[in-house]
This record gives sequence, structure tokens and C-alpha cells, in this order.
Amino acid sequence: MFVVKYRKFFFIISGLLVLVSLGLIIFGGLNFGIDFTGGSILEVEYIGERPSSDAVKDKVSNMAIGGYKLQPTGENGYVLRTRDLEDSERVNLLTLLSFEGSREVVQKRFSMVGPIIGEELKQKAYIAIVIVVLAIILFITFSFRRVSFPVSSWKYGLIAIVALVHDILIPTGAFIILGKFSGAEIDILFVTALLAILGFSVNDTIVVFDRVRENLNLNQEKGRKESFRDTVGRSLNQTYARSINTSLTTLLVLLTLLFLGGDSTRYFALTLVIGVIAGTYSSIFLASPLLVVLNRGE
Repeated sequence: MFVVKYRKFFFIISGLLVLVSLGLIIFGGLNFGIDFTGGSILEVEYIGERPSSDAVKDKVSNMAIGGYKLQPTGENGYVLRTRDLEDSERVNLLTLLSFEGSREVVQKRFSMVGPIIGEELKQKAYIAIVIVVLAIILFITFSFRRVSFPVSSWKYGLIAIVALVHDILIPTGAFIILGKFSGAEIDILFVTALLAILGFSVNDTIVVFDRVRENLNLNQEKGRKESFRDTVGRSLNQTYARSINTSLTTLLVLLTLLFLGGDSTRYFALTLVIGVIAGTYSSIFLASPLLVVLNRGE
């Protein structure tokens, strides 16, 4: 009952986080990576010991290619993402990466992503998120069709979407801050992380909603007189342990990937960590109290 009783406090916290995230998106802008803006991807592998990333960056910085992103891959390789490179620039870059011939380096991959393809990927990413959101609304509305009192079944889906928007905006806002200070870019992995957050968050929310549905049906079967507010509070009390334990075990895996994994998956893991925390918070402190607010009898 604590969460339901002090729901306004939790609404204020969520509202502030969402407003800050929206402000960052509107005024800070999204730092899209090569996957969405177009550019070149060069993967090389060193024969023998791989030089440090600082040494490689010193060499690459000598070439006027503008901004770039360097990531270790495998045991002896690097992936370099840059603007579109001419063939002569690619050859010069390989010479620099070989430290003017003092190290043996092999080109494993070189590909170019045009701006048209990048724009197409961006549109498909937006479409994927919209399709997932619509599918969730339809699924929840169908699943809760037999529980239309005191809250209509479609409102369960609406509240789930409000919680999902909350869970997407907060990691996005955090990622914009990371982009300003550490050069983090929004790429395909970031979109994948958002879709994973959608699945995790809505699963946690549905578990709580399902317990509310079970208790409503149980009250009706036993003729129990209980306010909807008390039913929601009791349902939350019955699902706290499950929600928190699930989130903690997931976070343990993600934190391991964050601190022990490679650079290529670091921002992916960090996005998921923020999303899981936001999703757990919204399932307990946002979605369920919203049910009470939308109850016309309260």
C-alpha cells in the first residue's frame, strides 16, 4: 500500500526524469553513428602483438579524416569507423595503421554505408519500435478483455505504453549525455537494446497486472468487498520479490558484460542496465499506481 498511498511522489520523480530526457533529446540532439548517417568501416588484424589503442589513435589522428571511432575486436584486431573514404585514403590509412611498415597488419574488412542506406535503417528502427508498441497494446487489451471493471481492459494497455515510453526516454537521455562527454553514438546495438528493454519492461508490468486481474476475479468469486486501490496495493505486495529478484539477476549478467566485456558491447550493456532499472521502477512505482488513478471509482 505504500506505493499506492504515496503515488504522487513517484509520479513526480518519473515526470522529472522524462522531462529532462525530452529536453536532452530536443535541445541536445541524438548523436547518430555511421549505421544511420553513412560512412566507412575498416577492420584490421595485427600479426603478432596488437598495439595499444592510444598508439593507433595517435597514428590515425595524423590523417585528416575528421571524427572517427576505434574499437578493439578479437585478440589482435581493431574496427575503425570513419566518414566515407576514397581508395587512396584507405591505402594511406592502412600505412598509418602499420606504423609505416614497422608492423604487419591485414585488412579483414572494408565496407561503406551510404547515407541513403543509413536513412533507411533509421526509418526501419522507428517502424520497429512503433510495431512493437502497437503489438503490446493489442496483446494486453486482448489478454485483459475479461477484466473490464473497474478499469477498462484497453487502459491496461495504455498504462503499459506510458511505462514503456518512460523506460525508453530515460536510457536515451542518458545516452545523449554519454555522447557529449565520451562520444557515444546511437547505432544498431542501441536500437537493439531499446527493443530488449521494451520486452523486459512490459513483461514485468504484465506480471503485476496479471496479479491484479487474479485478485479481482478472486474477490468476485468470494464476494469480497475490497476497494480497487486496496486490490492493487495487495497485488504489488505479492509481486515485489519476484520483480526485484528478476531485475537483480538480470543486472548481474549485464554488469558483468559491462565491466568485463569488450568495448564494442560496453554501451550496449550500459543501455540495458539503465533500461532494466527504469523498467523495474516503472512496473512497481508508475504502472500500478496509474491503474488507481484511472479507476473511475477512486
